[in-house]
Amino acid sequence: MDLARDEELRSVLVVLAPGSVLREGIERIIRAGRGALMVIGWTPEVEPLVSGGFVIDISATSQRIAELAKMDGALILDSQGERILRANVHLVPDHRIETTETGTRHRSAERTARQTGAPVITVSESMGMVTLYLGDRKHVVEEVSALLVRANQALSTLERYRARLDEVSATLSAREVEDAVTVRDAVLCLQRAEMMRRIAHEVEDHVVELGTEGRLIRLQLDELVASVADDRQLLVRDYLADRRRKLSRVLDDIARLSTDELLDTGRVAECLSLDPDAQDRGVTPRGYRLLSRIPRLPAAVIERLVERFGSLPKAMEATLDELGEVEGVGGARARSIQEGLRRLAEASLLERYV
Repeated sequence: MDLARDEELRSVLVVLAPGSVLREGIERIIRAGRGALMVIGWTPEVEPLVSGGFVIDISATSQRIAELAKMDGALILDSQGERILRANVHLVPDHRIETTETGTRHRSAERTARQTGAPVITVSESMGMVTLYLGDRKHVVEEVSALLVRANQALSTLERYRARLDEVSATLSAREVEDAVTVRDAVLCLQRAEMMRRIAHEVEDHVVELGTEGRLIRLQLDELVASVADDRQLLVRDYLADRRRKLSRVLDDIARLSTDELLDTGRVAECLSLDPDAQDRGVTPRGYRLLSRIPRLPAAVIERLVERFGSLPKAMEATLDELGEVEGVGGARARSIQEGLRRLAEASLLERYV
């Protein structure tokens, strides 16, 4: 997964999303039954490919975009799609660049995008289809109704995964309290959290492309994925066997796993530097995940508690005096930590066995 390329595409789709000036202009062009060719961004790579046309340099409005698109040439807009810089220009990309397109407008668009790296948009006159070319990528901009259907389907899938993640997380918490966690338990919870992140990323793509039409889906998405990113990090910090490895590197390794690799518990165990052939072997959490659930407990204090006691079971067995000796804790906070861990233990066991 090339995250940089993915973010680059997202940034262009924001400019093209419903509610934007550029999208409203494109809708006008489609309703009029016309085609268009537009380049987003005036760069040193784009300039040599431009021939003829007019220097405009005015604020972009949907009416201006639609009217100027009546001419045969291409429009050049700034990188935000907020100003029209050139109109009726002829694009002359290198004819030796390979293209899979057959129409004149689309061939010019694909070659220009490949040669310059700038986003190039075409509106098909015959089909009313909007296509975005970005480097060697081709993205067909779907209608809002189709995007909403796909976004809602992905959201339903995300809801099911959230319910499953909550189940395995509760089971893991209960086993942590009992000091009975196995490699398989920890890996299963991490697998579910990573799948949640990936599905949420897909929904996020739809929300970006929906623009102003995706507000309600955005609210639902934010509610469903709340704390998932933190849970992934805390799980890794709790169960990473090789403390010399950086947290960010481990999370990146997990993110790069293919779907099949992610479903392989042994492969995920390797990412945590655990033995993939001993998945029923017991492991002891350091305590980051449960300690983070104690209200008003700073991250710096959690770090010192883990350094002092080394594992969750030892932190749970610690006396008030032992807790109070940790820097930044003191008597009052020691009681709060002890009571917080006791309540979490009771709640976890009740949720699992009652």
